[in-house]
Amino acid sequence: MSLELRNLSKSFGGVIASADVNITVPRARVTGLIGPNGAGKTTIVNMITGMLAVSSGTITVGGRDITRASAAEINRAGLARTFQNIRILPETSVLENILIGFHRHETCSTISALLGLPSSRRETQDLRNRARGLLVRFGMAAFADHPAGALSYGHQRKVEMMRALASEPDYMLLDEPIAGMNDMEAEALAQVFVELAQGGMGILLIEHNIRFVTRLCQEIYVLDGGRLIAQGPPAVVMKDPAVIAAYIGGEHA
Repeated sequence: MSLELRNLSKSFGGVIASADVNITVPRARVTGLIGPNGAGKTTIVNMITGMLAVSSGTITVGGRDITRASAAEINRAGLARTFQNIRILPETSVLENILIGFHRHETCSTISALLGLPSSRRETQDLRNRARGLLVRFGMAAFADHPAGALSYGHQRKVEMMRALASEPDYMLLDEPIAGMNDMEAEALAQVFVELAQGGMGILLIEHNIRFVTRLCQEIYVLDGGRLIAQGPPAVVMKDPAVIAAYIGGEHA
């Protein structure tokens, strides 16, 4: 079972943002997607998650076509993401931000919650316990009741990741997850990603920190100008002349 992109393309008028991109994200692995600024990486993630309409090509999850599905349907199909620009509720507590991510697992009705029925109380307590479990996993238990907007940039990124993980996805799309973090925080997060993959989750990692990507990923795809210029194991990809040229310029390659 894999997340499959086949001949995925996106154009804005005469501008081609993505052209015939083929990527496979298997379960139980961390797959990297890298490229210089403006390469089209976030455009790919936006198409996968239904935020941008696909111009041509297909997106499937375990053989199920989700190319034209809504963002809600895609989430129910087992996909979750983080954003390059953090999207959290700054005035709301960290715990409450994470609880938002559990919405697709809620079984009790709004009326049950308003009436305070035992089934609703039990479900609410269960979800809060699960949210606190995520806080422990990310080393942020002490921040549960803090307003999310009062945290450091790196901690806000963790809040967004925990909210995405609360939906219990099969695939996680991470857009620059360690931006704003120090080396120690990034190292701790790397271990979380490894554990998630070992637990069966498929992870697509977009990140400018090449050392971080090459250490975590078994397979790396490289975009430049909306087109794939290389793919393969880190040791092979990072020696590819086209990749070197894309990052440091042909005159230095």
